[in-house]
Amino acid sequence: MRKLFTILAISLIAFTVVAENKGKVEIPLRFDRYYTYEEVVEALKLLNTSYPQLTKLDLVGKSEEGREIYALTINNPKTGEALSKPGVYVDGNIHGNEIQAGEVCLYFANMLLTKYGENDKITKVVDKNVYYIIPVVNVDGRAHFFLDAQTSSSDRSFRVPRDDDRDGLVDEDGPDDLDGDGNICMMRIKDPLGDYKTDPEDDRLMIPVKPGEKGEWTILGQEGIDNDKDGKLNEDGEGYFDANRNWGSDWQPAYVQNGAGNFPLSGFGVKAIATYIHQRPNIIVNFAFHNSGGMWLRAPSHKDDKVDTRDVAVYDLIGKNALKITPGYVYQPSYDLYDTFGDTDSHMFNLEGSYTFVGELFMRSQETYRENVSKPLPPAAETESSSARRGGNPDETRELVKFNDYLGLNELYKSWKSYKHPTYGEIEIGGWMKMSSRLPHPFMLPELVHRNAMVVLYAAEQTPEISLEIFEVKEIGKNLHQVRVRLKNEKGLPSMSYKAISSKLYTQDILKISGAKVIASGKITDLRNNKISYQEHKPEVIYTAVPSFGYAEYQFLVEGKGEIAVNYSSRKAGSLTKTFKF
Repeated sequence: MRKLFTILAISLIAFTVVAENKGKVEIPLRFDRYYTYEEVVEALKLLNTSYPQLTKLDLVGKSEEGREIYALTINNPKTGEALSKPGVYVDGNIHGNEIQAGEVCLYFANMLLTKYGENDKITKVVDKNVYYIIPVVNVDGRAHFFLDAQTSSSDRSFRVPRDDDRDGLVDEDGPDDLDGDGNICMMRIKDPLGDYKTDPEDDRLMIPVKPGEKGEWTILGQEGIDNDKDGKLNEDGEGYFDANRNWGSDWQPAYVQNGAGNFPLSGFGVKAIATYIHQRPNIIVNFAFHNSGGMWLRAPSHKDDKVDTRDVAVYDLIGKNALKITPGYVYQPSYDLYDTFGDTDSHMFNLEGSYTFVGELFMRSQETYRENVSKPLPPAAETESSSARRGGNPDETRELVKFNDYLGLNELYKSWKSYKHPTYGEIEIGGWMKMSSRLPHPFMLPELVHRNAMVVLYAAEQTPEISLEIFEVKEIGKNLHQVRVRLKNEKGLPSMSYKAISSKLYTQDILKISGAKVIASGKITDLRNNKISYQEHKPEVIYTAVPSFGYAEYQFLVEGKGEIAVNYSSRKAGSLTKTFKF
């Protein structure tokens, strides 16, 4: 009996501890649940105060509703100032409902800091680079996604009011949580002329009727009432302003690109973050994490834009490796999905000279409930293409509901319940809930954030590592010396993109000699046959770029004696100086 009481007491203490820690933000961060906007801010502040030697927390700006947008910088000042190193930029949650994107960013920051000094790989990349991390771009959207009733796809927009139905009012008729369960589900009504009937294999689901069959249900759309009394439901919800269509590169007005806003960078958060990025010109690779699909997308984002084949090779190095880290994902140009204008990836690649990747995170195909997951489900018949809100294949939808039943704790799908609607009378409300469809269940979150963070880590390992070697100093005449210099890059990212070079986006890397007069200089095109391509002007300065896994060699003809300095400086690959004496 005493042993039983001891077990009960221990269990009670354990339950109390769990209850008290639920929702509490602690270091190290945990990733078996989602953080609210307020908790993300608290987590960033805790990381900053817990690792003050390695971090800096910046208030980037404020949103339309006054919420704060924070960026965490991770840098070891003992290995150099932040701007003197290659920069790795990571952000997420530019769409309010894409909350797992913010978790990837938090996980990456947490991993770098908690494992620094303990893990050699982490320690090396932290010492090598600087990291700029903004977990939540759309702070208003994330806040409202947790606070308000939503679908899995709603509150994507920046909170910029818009008159969708052109009635002189803004955002006055969005969906309504009629049954007060915190979700915006679907409404259906019994109708013998309807397009759907109850699925005979699962009475919670519907399938389309075939020609000649009697209908049973008509889908009325999302939960809601006619708030503005214009005879239409849910036609003017929040927004729509898509922050990922409001950036500076290839921006197009709304009649070309829906959600673009009135002009580039008109969104408070977009402008603030674009300014923050521009003030950090050392950013050489960046990741923007999004919601679902299992994809790695690279520039260009529309078919009319082109990417140099040498830049494609750099993208491929990271993208093809990413496929091995995140099995099941695809890697492709962004326009292969669909054309977009004014997006983050184009802005970063075309205007900031950064190799940019979009990570579309969750794969719905992972929500399985069958013995052989390698065997695909049978394809849907053509008449069944719109049979369910989650996928057109009834077998897939049935499996997803079983996933809800047996793995999702019934937290993903709401069984249909009767409701008396003020316009339609007796209806039913049910279907997929807010935390479903585009979001992994929390038990699936740890693997997702880790795998995607490891892709960022791989890219961080590939930032340029430039060495400067004076491999020959030779007297060729009275007071005249031939100096040969080699710049070598051990890693996969070049010192600057070929896009940046061809568009003259910014000044190229500079190689120069000081301490003596430079008579002539040029690139060595054939070392063994002593062939030099001499430049016509300013021989003391050579503009260059160092390719990935490659090198570049140069020759200077120098007049004078004493201590000579050879200096290499790069916006994105750091700087080096070596000295010697004649």
